[in-house]
Amino acid sequence: MDSFTEHTGIAAPLRRSDVDTDQIYPVGFFTGDFDNGHADALFGEWRADQSDFVLNQPEYRDATVLVAGTDFGTGSSREWAVWALRDYGFRAIIAPRFGDIFRDNSLKNGLLTVQLPADVVEQIWDSIEARPGTAVTVDLVQLQVRVGEVIYPFELNENVRWRLLNGYDDISLTLAQVADIDIYESTRRRTLPIARRITLQEARRA
Repeated sequence: MDSFTEHTGIAAPLRRSDVDTDQIYPVGFFTGDFDNGHADALFGEWRADQSDFVLNQPEYRDATVLVAGTDFGTGSSREWAVWALRDYGFRAIIAPRFGDIFRDNSLKNGLLTVQLPADVVEQIWDSIEARPGTAVTVDLVQLQVRVGEVIYPFELNENVRWRLLNGYDDISLTLAQVADIDIYESTRRRTLPIARRITLQEARRA
């Protein structure tokens, strides 16, 4: 996956709490197990039925930072919700709290989830609604969210941060151990099953 160091983009205020994965990626939009091409499904029902929905507003259609309410991404563990957000163009989601599985899926797919206190999220909402199109910077190096001249620090597990900064997903971390794997395979008992070496592209499709 692509590394994440710093991202600046238009922020969209999603003033809703308890947004679950079925609302992020409605079940009627399921098209397969592939991990790309899901942008049209993102908030599909809301975008179709609510003309005033935030992503239907011209000033927020190109947003790449989503500022949401408490408990964003609860519900089922469907990874499609993360894929849809990523495919739409979002690089970071800011909220007071996330569903645990959703947050884990997001971070493993290079979508940064930033937890900030509810009152700070409220301040950011007010700022980006007062000036639609406001750019927000999410800086993983400095662990900061910057809105204009205002800086909001955040925390992130150091191992997760290291993986994002370097663009390491589970597969690339395994492939980094290929030399050790080769040594093991060359010395293990020949009576054990032999695994066929697959390419990175095959591993990602598995």
